[in-house]
Amino acid sequence: MIITTEQLAELLAGVVRSQQAIIDAIESESGGWRNTHLIPKLNTAANLRLPNVRLLDIPSRVLLRSQSRVPMDVATIARDLNAALGTGRGTAPSAAAATAPAAPPEDDLDFSES
Repeated sequence: MIITTEQLAELLAGVVRSQQAIIDAIESESGGWRNTHLIPKLNTAANLRLPNVRLLDIPSRVLLRSQSRVPMDVATIARDLNAALGTGRGTAPSAAAATAPAAPPEDDLDFSES
């Protein structure tokens, strides 16, 4: 089975939605829990200090963003996934270049004494 980045982003958004339902249930039972306990832990897990997003940090970043009024949309999640996977525009070599055999070394670049 081959899964696209967009499908993975949709799956991640669905998982975050279910996590958000659990967080909302805890928050309704124990007011202030989200700001006191959850947000500081999510900030640590999301590794927001790193300029380049890592695959490991994306779920925490999406969940952290879902705590705000405007949760992360699927297109933004897909963009972050592409950046973390190195498949964004101009960051990954083409498939043809990756599978092409390496060119043999040129004979005229031999500088050894003869």
